Amino acid sequence: MSGPKNRPALGALFFFALALVLGGYFTFAAVQGDYGVFRRVQLAAEAEQLTDERDRLRLEVARMENLTLRLSDDYLDLDLLDERARAMLGLVRGDEIVIR
Repeated sequence: MSGPKNRPALGALFFFALALVLGGYFTFAAVQGDYGVFRRVQLAAEAEQLTDERDRLRLEVARMENLTLRLSDDYLDLDLLDERARAMLGLVRGDEIVIR
């Protein structure tokens, strides 16, 4: 009669195939998924960009607050008032020559 055959059981083969597929899926998800490594790097770069923009906007707000203070009733900077009047209204003093 025939002797025992040395082939792996179908259940063990299925188990290893399932383990390989699940391992591949979780590896892919860990690298490219919504919470993966690439997304984390993308979020870090975006956070850095937004931080730079926030700092730039803070400087702009500080500059605008300074200009507003300099034109307020409590503190009037005559040089700034003269500059703004010339720029906005096109005013010129009598002793100046305008070249166009």
